[in-house]
Amino acid sequence: MTTALLWGPWVCGALALLSAAAAIQAFRGRRFVATSTAVLAGLLWATFGALLVTLGAGLAGYRALTREDVALTIMVTPLADGHFLADARFPGGRADSWELAGDQLYIDARILKWHGVANLLGLHTAYELDRIGGRYIDIAQERTAPRTIFELGTAKPYDLFAWIKKKTWMAPLVDAEYGSATFIDITDSAIYEVRVSTTGLLIRKVE
Repeated sequence: MTTALLWGPWVCGALALLSAAAAIQAFRGRRFVATSTAVLAGLLWATFGALLVTLGAGLAGYRALTREDVALTIMVTPLADGHFLADARFPGGRADSWELAGDQLYIDARILKWHGVANLLGLHTAYELDRIGGRYIDIAQERTAPRTIFELGTAKPYDLFAWIKKKTWMAPLVDAEYGSATFIDITDSAIYEVRVSTTGLLIRKVE
């Protein structure tokens, strides 16, 4: 989480309290215009603080993206009957493994880009890996053969993508929100790096 999202709500809360204190003082002095102004300022700061809290909670699980980053390292091992094992290591130390069916390894992610005004708040392009699965080269087989797909994302208070789509007033802050996917043939045991950039996902063989 960026510095602005971490400390911003506290600063806004303090300013809202100061505005409330000023409103009380103005009310006692029968300065009703000053009271109204202080109340409106307090509500504005409280609303802005709530927005920062909401954005911070929604970005939990997302990773800031400023360059081409390694999002996942996967070791694949072919098994019998068109299956293969995928052992994954995440940058934060998390590990997981899945048995997948198909000829190819498939991974997708969600990417969120902000406009320049949002960058001033410390919001930068962020991504979250979404799903991993097996993919068949033959379309007919893709339609009829067993499908294996698993979730890669982590639990969070709410879905930031869905929330932004419902809040049309957020449109000026959002540059783009989109999904990106990549896949690669699995023919033998190997280690791959899944990398992500502002243009999307890609897979590179490292061993």
